[in-house]
Amino acid sequence: MNTLFMHCRPGFEGEVCSEISDLAAQLNVAGYAKAKAATACAEFVCTEEDGAERLMRGQRFAELIFPRQWARGVFIDLPENDRISVILAHMADFPVCGSLWLEVVDTNDGKELSNFCKKFEGPLRKALTGAGKLVEDASKPRLLLTFKSGREVFLGMADAGNSAMWPMGIPRLKFPREAPSRSTLKLEEAWHHFIPRDQWEDRLHSDMTGVDLGAAPGGWTWQLVNRGMLVTAIDNGPMAESLMDTGLVQHLMADGFTFKPKQPVDWMVCDIVEKPARNAAMLEEWIGEGHCREAVVNLKLPMKQRYAEVKRLLERIADGFKARGIKVDIGCKQLYHDREEVTCHLRRHDTKKAKSR
Repeated sequence: MNTLFMHCRPGFEGEVCSEISDLAAQLNVAGYAKAKAATACAEFVCTEEDGAERLMRGQRFAELIFPRQWARGVFIDLPENDRISVILAHMADFPVCGSLWLEVVDTNDGKELSNFCKKFEGPLRKALTGAGKLVEDASKPRLLLTFKSGREVFLGMADAGNSAMWPMGIPRLKFPREAPSRSTLKLEEAWHHFIPRDQWEDRLHSDMTGVDLGAAPGGWTWQLVNRGMLVTAIDNGPMAESLMDTGLVQHLMADGFTFKPKQPVDWMVCDIVEKPARNAAMLEEWIGEGHCREAVVNLKLPMKQRYAEVKRLLERIADGFKARGIKVDIGCKQLYHDREEVTCHLRRHDTKKAKSR
């Protein structure tokens, strides 16, 4: 099990290779990354037998930027018939697993395998349970099978608490019909990723205030309003009437980069299309000057050197807070609903709660 297999957004295989190579160098894990363009996956082949396990043990999955899912294991070829026997034979040295996910890569070819996986899962689950290789136990490793085709599968494992929350890292979020744009799902997914579900009632509630920079028509504002927050929406464009009718939104026609609230707010969110360095500087200023306690901001990525640019900007933000002497949690992820962008989440720890309305 010396290969680390990772899912990603199609077209970002190179970023995954760069990021995981950086991690391997930090953890002194020898090996090499490889990927084919537009395959929605990448591998890190370790030269030592325990290399993939050391990579996973030394890194919180949620803190990786570009991988959507990961597992350590091996590729195996499958016959046309009796695939289950071959899988069981290769699992002889696997520990007992506590859950089973069948996955495919996020490509058209991968999606065509979804029906096969649905039909195959039942018989496989029954066989694994009968062989004593699968029980229901969240504390045990998750068994992850990624099918490249009906004849090739990556047979892998991951700690259920240190891997994706959803199969393939793709959230099952339903688009709310009341929301004025599909971009609303970006912010909802960001909350799922960055905020533990049992903390939502404390960190996303109706006594809070928020600012949405570049708000029109209101996809992100809708999420704040849906949590009962009083929102100031900043945009020169029109907001959806349905949002304005809630009585929770104040729309100011102003420049999102120059606006500052008169009183600190709990949340600032921003999905303005702008150079990433400018959005990153604004994010650092809002948190650093105490204008908000938490923020979610999207950074649009350049065409080349995307991982290097994200890494540079995150380091600059962290250095800025260090120079100010303030403690801030910094998270960054390319979410499923992101395109040529990443989503940053910051939370400052030494500010008082904004005054309730």
